[in-house]
Amino acid sequence: MKNDKTNGMEMRRKQKKIGVIGGGAAGMTAAIFAARMGAEVTILEAGERLGQKLLSTGNGKCNLGNANLSSGRYHGHGEFLDKCFSKFGTKETMDFFQSLGLLIKDKNGYLYPLCEQASAVLDVLRFEIAAKSVRVLYGSRVEGLDALKSGGFCARGRKGDGCFEERFDAVILTTGGKAMPKTGSDGSGYEIAKKLGHRIIPVVPALTSLTCSEDFFKSVAGVRTEGQISVLDENGRILRSDRGELQLTDHGISGIPAFQVSSTVSYELRRRKCVEIMIDLLPSLTEEDVRRLAYERKRLRVGRTVEEALTGLLPKKLTALMIKRAGLRGTDPALVLTDGKVLSFIREAKKLRVRAVATGNFQSCQVCAGGVDVREITDSMESRLAKGVYFAGEVLDVDGECGGYNLQWAWTSGYLAAMAAAERNDLS
Repeated sequence: MKNDKTNGMEMRRKQKKIGVIGGGAAGMTAAIFAARMGAEVTILEAGERLGQKLLSTGNGKCNLGNANLSSGRYHGHGEFLDKCFSKFGTKETMDFFQSLGLLIKDKNGYLYPLCEQASAVLDVLRFEIAAKSVRVLYGSRVEGLDALKSGGFCARGRKGDGCFEERFDAVILTTGGKAMPKTGSDGSGYEIAKKLGHRIIPVVPALTSLTCSEDFFKSVAGVRTEGQISVLDENGRILRSDRGELQLTDHGISGIPAFQVSSTVSYELRRRKCVEIMIDLLPSLTEEDVRRLAYERKRLRVGRTVEEALTGLLPKKLTALMIKRAGLRGTDPALVLTDGKVLSFIREAKKLRVRAVATGNFQSCQVCAGGVDVREITDSMESRLAKGVYFAGEVLDVDGECGGYNLQWAWTSGYLAAMAAAERNDLS
């Protein structure tokens, strides 16, 4: 009968060796779950610390998920995402972080750490990585994966002035996309995936601001107002729309609605399309409301200027802009406002059209759209082209709306990749 020491040595020999390439949100999650499954885990991180991008999420508060999770919050791949979230969704995310000691609060469906500090989320992940004896190799930039005849893969790359090679039974690629490259997301994972034969959906900035061609934006810079923006195709059909607080800048439109439609704008611009944006500055008004409002404004014409008669409909800077666009002067007597001109003013405010000429760049966007084609991976995150290679996080062609959905994808895909990579722990 074998003694306990011999049994222990055999158990160590049989541990599955898993390499996690990239130490962001998805990579740390994958490392933790793989280690919990008994695997011997190594994180190869190109930077000098883990999870740098996490610190800037949710304006430093880390919106780590959303109670209203659904595949409809993401841009495409609905059936695929439904399968993934059925295995690890909002409840599992909350359970995971609570198991790490993090208290979570729900703010109208948006999940945050109770302390509202992104650093707390990063800390509990780092502490668990250390507690599970996950090996972390900093400054290790992986450049390729080579399949071994004996099984598994060799991850090779550069570390400082030299080269390195690490052998693993399975590899999880979690290198991120191109958004915020100063945090380590430089797109290197796409090159590794391409060498494995994977198709890369063109990568463009998402969740970012819009730059427009009109010079009037300088006169309304700083205005925040409720509005709805719609991206129109060349035939005037709506491609994408969102409503919320708009933030007008000296070069265009920012705020959550702009972020939500930005990936559509990015792709249209990439196709060299003319991209028109329709802005509704009075989204709560129906056509009946517009007619009633125009009638009511007639009573305010006597003894007032144009600007005075139209005050109260829009923020002051926007009122001045719309008066100018209507061919009027704010100092003119309000009696020049015919019924038609008042109607025209309000309708113009509901259908202000501008041309988008650019989006924010990779340095300023929050996430990317595009990446490794999910049709080439299974719903357990394994490559269909290179068995034993798994993907998780932003390196994949999955991007969601603002509201914690992109971090949810990191947790979900990291978990699924880890569980599938580590499930067979019977290597000898």
